[in-house]
Amino acid sequence: MPEHTSRAVARTDGSPTAAPVRLAAHVDDRSPRGIAATVARLVRSGELAPGDRLPTVRELAADIGVSPATVSGAWQALAGVGLVVSRGRAGTYVQPEPASWLPPRYRDLATGAPAARLDLSSGTPDPALLPPLGPALRRVAARTPAAGTGTYLSAPVIEPLERLLRASWPFAPERLTVVDGAVDALSRTLEQVARFGDRVVVEDPCFPPILDLLDQLGLERVPVALDRQGLRPDLLAAALDGGASVVVLQPRAHNPTGVSMSATRARELARVLRAPRDGPRVHVVEDDHSGDICRAPDVSLGQHLPHRVVHVRSYSKSHGPDLRIAAVGGPAAVLDRLVARRMLGPGWTSRLLQEVLVDLMTDGDPMGAVLDARRVYSARQRALTAALAEHGVRVQPGDGINLWLPVADEAAALVRLEAAGIRVAPGSPFLARTEPADGPRGAHVRVTVGVLRDDFEAIARALALAAA
Repeated sequence: MPEHTSRAVARTDGSPTAAPVRLAAHVDDRSPRGIAATVARLVRSGELAPGDRLPTVRELAADIGVSPATVSGAWQALAGVGLVVSRGRAGTYVQPEPASWLPPRYRDLATGAPAARLDLSSGTPDPALLPPLGPALRRVAARTPAAGTGTYLSAPVIEPLERLLRASWPFAPERLTVVDGAVDALSRTLEQVARFGDRVVVEDPCFPPILDLLDQLGLERVPVALDRQGLRPDLLAAALDGGASVVVLQPRAHNPTGVSMSATRARELARVLRAPRDGPRVHVVEDDHSGDICRAPDVSLGQHLPHRVVHVRSYSKSHGPDLRIAAVGGPAAVLDRLVARRMLGPGWTSRLLQEVLVDLMTDGDPMGAVLDARRVYSARQRALTAALAEHGVRVQPGDGINLWLPVADEAAALVRLEAAGIRVAPGSPFLARTEPADGPRGAHVRVTVGVLRDDFEAIARALALAAA
């Protein structure tokens, strides 16, 4: 093996590795995907460590008998998902893991790729469409000149907010409370309705932090596919027959596909859940994360099974992620335990922030801003999908802010879009099933359409080229 292949893993600080990695000896598949997969495998196993320098494109191409363009494509794909970084003439290096405090699939989304001129990967709302906080803060400050005292044992949700929530909830919940965001709500609910080793139905694809959360809690996920109306009843029935005791679903603006559950599908799923089975009663946890910016009706299985459903509604997409407020409503048997456990932690979500949310939900200007955001997001979905259709890519516009774009090859799509200055989220972290997927369902990227304000034609052209 040429000497340069062994030297190619010197650290950026000059310190030698314990045992030089002979990269060419590990490459069996000499395609760009195969080379990239080899490097990724060596990084995951620890044989290549952060700071290791990879061979140059020409060195590795000569060693394994391929063109430099083939190796360059692999390097670009690895850079696109944040595993390596190019430092020009200084070489290409293995990157440190992005933010090791993040759970695994969150890390997969935080790819560490170079800054793009247009970032469509975030899954966050357009800041320009959030209602301004200044007027609400001034009004709340005038009513509440200082942080409250003597509130440790007061109800965790303020009465004006509970009244608003009950008036807008899709069913009549026995209890309502608020927590610090949708994932906090899902975590605290699952801790009450599931036990270590339980089987939990999740949508496939699924929001990656939900999968991380199940892993953290020691719960076994049971992937169930969607169609354009939501979770498939036949597959749900099979999962329940297989012993699943909890169902986690997103009733509106499913992330990443944008699917919203129809009223008909809710009735069909409720019928499946009512069917007699051995074992404990199945609980349903609904994550209505996009709430007020959805154009679809507020459909919930709680309309049919109120004593089994815990419904979560987040205000991050509609009113602002930094408010950190999600409402949770459902049966007293679950919510009372949830609130009691939370009293031994944070206790309550800031009542000042609850007051701000009440103001945003009742003042005319913020209410108008949220309605306007709903219309704008819908228009952006339609504009991009129409432009994609002009380039031969036919995707139905989803609800909310994301678009699930089928691609022929995920890694190649990421590389092509990065070359065009566009960043999207890789599709693989969203897959709930553990085995490799074949066909178009296994190859997607998620595009955050909500932040796309103009130039739909040029963006669609770049997305279509990447998808091909």
